[in-house]
Amino acid sequence: MSRVSRALPLLALGAALIAGLLPAPFAALQPALLPLLGAVMFAMGLTLTPASFASVRARPAVLLLGVTAQFFLMPLLAWLLVRLLRLPEPIAVGLVLVGAAPGGTASNVMCFLARGDLALSVSLTALSTLLAVLFTPALATFYLGAEVAVPALGLLRSVAEVVLAPVLAGFAVRWWFGARLAALEPVLPGLAAGAIALIIAIVVAMNHDLLGVLSGATLVAVALHNAGGLAMGYGLARITRQDEATCRTLALEVGMQNSGLAALLGAQHFGAAAALPGAVFSVWHNLSGAALAGVWARRAPVARHG
Repeated sequence: MSRVSRALPLLALGAALIAGLLPAPFAALQPALLPLLGAVMFAMGLTLTPASFASVRARPAVLLLGVTAQFFLMPLLAWLLVRLLRLPEPIAVGLVLVGAAPGGTASNVMCFLARGDLALSVSLTALSTLLAVLFTPALATFYLGAEVAVPALGLLRSVAEVVLAPVLAGFAVRWWFGARLAALEPVLPGLAAGAIALIIAIVVAMNHDLLGVLSGATLVAVALHNAGGLAMGYGLARITRQDEATCRTLALEVGMQNSGLAALLGAQHFGAAAALPGAVFSVWHNLSGAALAGVWARRAPVARHG
């Protein structure tokens, strides 16, 4: 794993600070955000082989574990934090929507850098996005007593374009060219780390105005929700005796939400203030995910817990 990827926490923090001080240049790069993420996903696809996905198909219980944590534990944790911290209604609504959202695409990049199971990460992101068409509105109704229309086609199209298509394209190129691409693999983690630092800078710049009115309670709630998701994902995998790569993957998949969707739903159905937790989560989970990936990048995962 490259020195750049091991330095990801510092890169991410530096990118966030620079974008916070000088948001305009990075905000101008907003149109490049999805293509940049797609390019990173293509690069990660170059590292996958048929055996990578075969191992996922052979472990349906792991997929079930990840999806259960995503749609049962994360919204429940959000609801408990709302009660514990006595958050005002718009912020409470926004946090519950974050909990009810599917996994975020940035988790795939973090998983790659953390030496997790990339094929499992991509599979969980795709599966949770498909299920979100049903689960996110149902969870919003259950916890908020409100009907929330999830933009199903747009959500599925986004994951297909940004995650699945680039990964499969990289996978196909690896299939066709095989060993001739081996020389590229050592530089891919460094490129991915640099790209995620730039993505964080763009996200910070995009949310600069909202972050300016951030309350301490909102930040605490978002940080605890994210930390709880990371811990629950890792803990559940460890309790069920999964290997270390799977533990890392479930931690990032459960803890990193599609907070952009949550912010959109909050703004559309409950007002601008309800979008704030999603906007804050978009920044925070990239920073926390980068920090965790940077730590895990320093040591290869062991084969199996004892």
